Amino acid sequence: MVKTRKNQPVITALAASHPAVVPVVSALSEETIPEKAPATDICEPSTSHEVDVSRPVRVYADGIFDLFHFGHAKALEQAKRLFPNTHLIVGCCNDALTHQYKGKTVLSEDERYESLRHCRWVDEVVTDAPWVLDIEFINKHKIDFVTHDALPYSDASGQANDVYDFVKKLGKFKETQRTDGVSTSDIILRIIKDYNDYVMRNLKRGYSRKELGLSFVKEKQIRGKQAMKQLSDKMRDQRVQVADRVRKHVAAARILPKVDMEKNVKEFAAGVEQLVDRIVSGELGVDLAQNADKYVSGFIRQFEDGYSKLEQAVRTRFMTRGRRAKAVKAPRLSRLQ
Repeated sequence: MVKTRKNQPVITALAASHPAVVPVVSALSEETIPEKAPATDICEPSTSHEVDVSRPVRVYADGIFDLFHFGHAKALEQAKRLFPNTHLIVGCCNDALTHQYKGKTVLSEDERYESLRHCRWVDEVVTDAPWVLDIEFINKHKIDFVTHDALPYSDASGQANDVYDFVKKLGKFKETQRTDGVSTSDIILRIIKDYNDYVMRNLKRGYSRKELGLSFVKEKQIRGKQAMKQLSDKMRDQRVQVADRVRKHVAAARILPKVDMEKNVKEFAAGVEQLVDRIVSGELGVDLAQNADKYVSGFIRQFEDGYSKLEQAVRTRFMTRGRRAKAVKAPRLSRLQ
């Protein structure tokens, strides 16, 4: 099911500027729009290149489409909505061209082709697409318009200063808008930034270090750093929770001033973090680095046990002093009676 809307203002404008195409543009009097398409997304037909809109207009968009994301999909959606009846052809470059001129991709060419085939806006996928378009390619695929964002893309192959300069001169270029905040490079950067977290995520899911391309020592270093992070988090929680309870008992029993307690806890935490960092970096020996995760995990348990014992000792001493105080006061009360 489709919806239609009147497009008379556009018809009038086109007829005024191009009287010869009045019979053609009259077909635009009712524009067919997919049911889910908001009217604000529709791009008006260009007058730079005359086409017979009584048939599907063949629009071509190309790219690498690595790690296919919603920014890609929105660009293709814009291309699909250029005309009431658009046949969207999407060209995708193969691995050889892409790796030569742009760099390594995450997905293989077959995976990138398949991602495009599952996009709702795409009618046809051209595999092994050329890096720079020429007239032979345009004629072969009967392309009416080529779409991309308007920024000039320098051609790394050396064939042109702008890969779309040729179609721009022909009047067959249609501009689409980029989606801010998302790109394949940004996604890769996020992964690199949190590399250790994603390595640990996959190690926990059963992947081996060889599958992840890790050396034995590198795996241990990552595990050790992850354990250090857990230790820091645990120590921070302990300082907030356990140390607060200990401080109350210490203050009541007058064993250690409050300021000294806070200072000692902070110095202890900083010292442990520095020590673990030296271990996982290999500064204190390969054996310690290789077994850092085991040592740190054991230390975490000892740390928690030590805190519990300290709290218990303080509580016991406080209770002992309380009983002694009651014992001293009790005879005095009996003499008053």
